[in-house]
Amino acid sequence: MRAGAPRNRHTTTTRRTRVHVVSDVHGHIEALARAGDGADALICLGDLVLFLDYADHSRGIFPDLFGTENAHRIVELRTARRFEEARAFGRELWAGRDRNEAILSAVRKQYAEMFAVLPTPTYATYGNVDVPTLWPEYAGSGTTVLDGERAEIGGLVFGFVGGGLKTPMNTPYEISDEEYAAKVEALGPVDVLCSHVPPEVPELTYDTVARRFERGSSALLDAIHRTRPRYALFGHVHQPLVRRMRIGATECVNVGHFASTGRPWVLEW
Repeated sequence: MRAGAPRNRHTTTTRRTRVHVVSDVHGHIEALARAGDGADALICLGDLVLFLDYADHSRGIFPDLFGTENAHRIVELRTARRFEEARAFGRELWAGRDRNEAILSAVRKQYAEMFAVLPTPTYATYGNVDVPTLWPEYAGSGTTVLDGERAEIGGLVFGFVGGGLKTPMNTPYEISDEEYAAKVEALGPVDVLCSHVPPEVPELTYDTVARRFERGSSALLDAIHRTRPRYALFGHVHQPLVRRMRIGATECVNVGHFASTGRPWVLEW
């Protein structure tokens, strides 16, 4: 055998599949446009809309309408969990305005920009601040929207559950625990369980900056114990106490606050 010749001419290399996963995009269009680079598919776990940036009170629909000072005040009240005062303050600001029309107009503008940069293929589900009724207007043929549904990617079965659970924040796509559990149940066993909110585990639901527990799903946690997916991927909690932990056979991963990091989480097999 000559030097450098392969030992087995019939050896083949199995091509690996690479998927990039993002969540909590919140208006970061520039990073979203690059999120699928080098991947076979992009998975987006929701919260495309930026209503109010809690780190930069000048960004989002709310400050565009009412100014940075008012945005700062509403953040103060919500962070202090003074929700009744926050709602009263909001009612004062909205007096005389068509709230629904103003918000939907701003959301449409954001969706037009963000859906336009999604790569093909993209698999997406809704976050709690998204408006599902608008997605069909903007999701192109390369974007598959799934909620309580499954898709096969590279030989693995991915299940998707969108939206959030009821909270005092009253964001656009919050549903009852029962409705959410029905969507989880409809998936059946999957290899990768994808959701916007995390399973109801204290370490995964506590936000260290907001200093509060976000809503997690007991139905997701039950499904993890019962069906033992390889991975459970989610977002929603921007600064979690724990970003990754194992529950039995399942690796649970908060894929990150994409608006802050600009980096997708990578899954390769």
